[in-house]
Amino acid sequence: MSTPDRRILIADTAITTVATVGLRGLTHRAIDAAAALPPGSTSYYFRTRTALISACYARIAELDLEDFESSRPVSREAAAAVLGKVLCRWLTTGRERQLARYELTLEAARTPELEPALHRAGLAARARAAAMLEALGAARPAEAADLLVAWTEGVLYDRLVGATARTRPVPGPAQLTTIARRMLDAALAG
Repeated sequence: MSTPDRRILIADTAITTVATVGLRGLTHRAIDAAAALPPGSTSYYFRTRTALISACYARIAELDLEDFESSRPVSREAAAAVLGKVLCRWLTTGRERQLARYELTLEAARTPELEPALHRAGLAARARAAAMLEALGAARPAEAADLLVAWTEGVLYDRLVGATARTRPVPGPAQLTTIARRMLDAALAG
């Protein structure tokens, strides 16, 4: 296995671990065992826990952006459909990654040396949103992107871990597209 592949395997395994058992379970030894790697492998690639958490941020950002890369919406309706589809994926098959992202984000709020990795990941998401909104005619795409990202985060948080998350079914693609359309309409109106 090449070094980039092993780094990805370690980051993916760490993300799964954080989503499943929280940050308390994120140790180099636990990642080695879960990834079926020889002892010491994780610490070879990521010497510190901070480096391992930073790798998780980078990997989550990469995967989240990949979810949008295959689509370049050319209309508001197409953009709503793409965003609705991505929200659906993140609430279902990508749920684990989003749970890990929230857990890791809270850790960054308490650990100053983790803030740069979180900041880079957030800027990448906002840049992608701004490009889409600019193509859709936003007068101030960066401001609109900040709003769209915040609203998307709010929907995800509410549906994944909010007070009624366990008692409500996950919205389907059509409902999430409607929500996305409303968010886009509001972001583009400003």
